[in-house]
Amino acid sequence: MTNKQILKVGFDLDGVILYNPIRIFRPFASFFKFLKPYLFHQKTNNFYFPKSPFEQWLWKILHKTSFCPASGVKEIKKLVKRNKIEAYLITSRYSFLKEEFNYWLKKLEANKYFKGCFYNKDDLQPDEFKKLIIKKLRLDIFVEDNWGVIQKLNSSVPATKIFWISNILDRGITYSYKFPSLKKAVEGFFIKKTAENLAV
Repeated sequence: MTNKQILKVGFDLDGVILYNPIRIFRPFASFFKFLKPYLFHQKTNNFYFPKSPFEQWLWKILHKTSFCPASGVKEIKKLVKRNKIEAYLITSRYSFLKEEFNYWLKKLEANKYFKGCFYNKDDLQPDEFKKLIIKKLRLDIFVEDNWGVIQKLNSSVPATKIFWISNILDRGITYSYKFPSLKKAVEGFFIKKTAENLAV
C-alpha cells in the first residue's frame, strides 16, 4: 500500500454500522453452540441457519433490534467524502432478509457513501461469505462485531486487519484491534489515523 492509495475498509451491518443493544448478550450465545446438535441438528462449528418459516420469521424479528445507525457512521461518511477511505458494506444476513437489507441501504443512503454493498444471498456460512468478499475486494481493514467470525477470518484472510467491536462482557479477551464502539474504531484510533497518513 502506497501513500497515494485510499484505505479500503469493509464494515459489517448489524452491531457495527447499526446499533444493536442486545449484542451485549452475544458471549452467552457461545454456550448454546453445544446444544445445536440436539436442538437444531446442526454441527457445533457451524453458524445457525433458520430453515422453517417460523424460524425465519423469528430471525427477522431479532434483526429488528438493529434499529438505528451507530455512533461513528457520520465519521465514516466524512472520511469517504474527503477521499480518505473507500467504504464497503458487507453483511452475512441471509437471503430471506433481503427486504430488510434494502430498507437499510436506503435509510443509510448507502449508494452515496459505500462503493459496494453485499449481503449473503446464497446463504453461505457467515465467515465463508465474508471471506470471499474480503478477498475479492482486497480490503485493508474489515470491522466486525462477532468474535466467532473474527477468529475464523484472522486465519483465512491474514492480509486484512480485522477490527473487533466488542462489549463489556468481552473485557477478558485480549485482541490487538479491539474497540468498544464503531466511533472509537473510526474516530479515535486506527482507521482515521491510517487514512490520514495515506494522504500525506
